[in-house]
This record gives sequence, structure tokens and C-alpha cells, in this order.
Amino acid sequence: MNFVHQALRRLDLNLLPIFDAVFRHRSVRLAAEELAMSTSALSHALTRLREFLKDPLFYREGHKMCPSVYAFQLAPHIAEALHALNQHLSPVKPFEPLTSTEFFRIAVTDYTAFCVFPVLMKDIHNTAPGINFELCHLPHNPALNELLAGEVDLALSFSEPDEVKHPDLDEIDLFSDQFVVISNGNRESLSLDEYLAAGHLVVTPWNEKRGLLDTHLARLGLERRITLKTPSMLSSPYVIAESELLMAVPSFVAAQLAPLTRVKTFKLPFSAPPFTVKIYSHKRSGKKKSSDWLKAYILKSIRNTELGRM
Repeated sequence: MNFVHQALRRLDLNLLPIFDAVFRHRSVRLAAEELAMSTSALSHALTRLREFLKDPLFYREGHKMCPSVYAFQLAPHIAEALHALNQHLSPVKPFEPLTSTEFFRIAVTDYTAFCVFPVLMKDIHNTAPGINFELCHLPHNPALNELLAGEVDLALSFSEPDEVKHPDLDEIDLFSDQFVVISNGNRESLSLDEYLAAGHLVVTPWNEKRGLLDTHLARLGLERRITLKTPSMLSSPYVIAESELLMAVPSFVAAQLAPLTRVKTFKLPFSAPPFTVKIYSHKRSGKKKSSDWLKAYILKSIRNTELGRM
């Protein structure tokens, strides 16, 4: 026999707000006014609840309805349950960016944070000054488990070749980019043979065995020599400037770093398709209104930059 919610299946749940109102007001008349009922209808409902619970619940003392011992025991639980239901069943309020103090946790890599957050934080200051962010390391691509579990609100990552869309995730194409090669300032040219003969620095955010370009090279029957792997992009251009290593980086990053480091930029000496950076989110996010606003805002911000025109 199934005993789950056995009592609730026999109880008219409309009687619970009546109990709560009488308990708070200690008055049938005031409870009836609050609930927009007649006093006779409320008294009839209270009688039904008494019969179901086998307890008087309230007894009259002058003009007041005094709770029984059992009513005192029930009251906080009923009040808490009604408050929770009312809070969670109420329509979601519109998101107001100007007054919001919403907190967003976003999974990123060095690259996606580098591309998105400088322009985003510049633009958002006057539009939504009270919202806050926590950027966390993207544990894998595209933080599927973390998004499904609600541990992060958004993930900024790039699409993999032949990637299959997950039915519970929304994806928005943010921008596309392609790889170029940077080297120290002494190099004058870069042929395919020179590229394959050189040592390479590869950024692997998830400690992958090989980088994204190695997959493309393998399809061409080629292989490069990886001399140094690192999870972070920050120090990499400075290593390249002081060594004979080569590094493939997104063209946007190369353009931003060129004035700061003594590196040269070359075209990739083999064919590789561009990649797309995406915003990933859960279709049933608990912050859907605010997350939808933020996604649209990020997209608008990026489209007004060099990245959006690439």
C-alpha cells in the first residue's frame, strides 16, 4: 500500500489558509475578511478541519478564538508551508537590471574571460551597477554537469568539432575566431615544414593530452612536437618572445598582445576551420529571467567590438 502523502490526499488543502488566518487573528470575523469569505462559510470550513483532525483547534473565550495545544503545535508548520508555497508558486518578477543585486557564477577559460569581461564590465557599470560576478575555472568543455546541477549560471566556451547539442542546454553563438601563430621577433617566415620542425607551446585548460589543433593536424596525417604544455595563457606570449617555440593562439588574442610583447604573428601554415565561442546555459535555470537578460547583454556588447565584426 502506498502511504506517500496519505493524509494530504484526504485533506482539502484550502482549509490550511483558513486555519492560519484564524490562528493569527484569533478571530473568525477578521480571518473571514482577510480571505474574502463570509463568517458562516469560514465557520463551516473550520468545522470540516476539526472533524478531519479530530481536535477542536480553537475554542471561544469572549470575543477571541483561543488555539488548542494541538493548534499551537500545528501553526508554525502550516505557516512555513504556506509561505514556501506562496513564494515558489508566485509568478517570477521581471528582472530590473538597474536595481538588481543578482549574483552570477560563470565558468570561463583565460581566453573567454579575456575576450568578454573587459568590454562587459565597462558597459554594464551604468546599466546594472548592483549585479556581481564570480568567474570560476571551466572544469571541462562545456561545464555540462555544473550547468545541469545549477552550480554555475552560464559557461563561456568554444564549440568542439562535430559537437552534439545537449537537449537540456541552450547555446548562443557569441563570436568566431581562428588560429594564428606567434613566434619570437627573429623569425622571418613560417612554412609548414618549419612549423612541424619547431617545438610548440600549447595551452590546455583541462590538462588535455593535446590541443585542438592537433586534432586537425592528425586528420591531415601530420603531427607537431609539443615542448611545453600549460593551463594558462597569461605567461605564454612572454615565453614565446624569449624562446624558439611557436604558439597557436586565437587571432584576437594575438592582436591584443602584439603591442605588449616582442612577438611576430604568422598565418597558420595548414588548413584549420575557425571555431565559435558560445554562451551555454541550462534551459530550466532558476535564474532564467536574469540569465536571459545577461546573455542578451553580453551578445550586444560583443557585437559592438572588433570580435563581433570578425
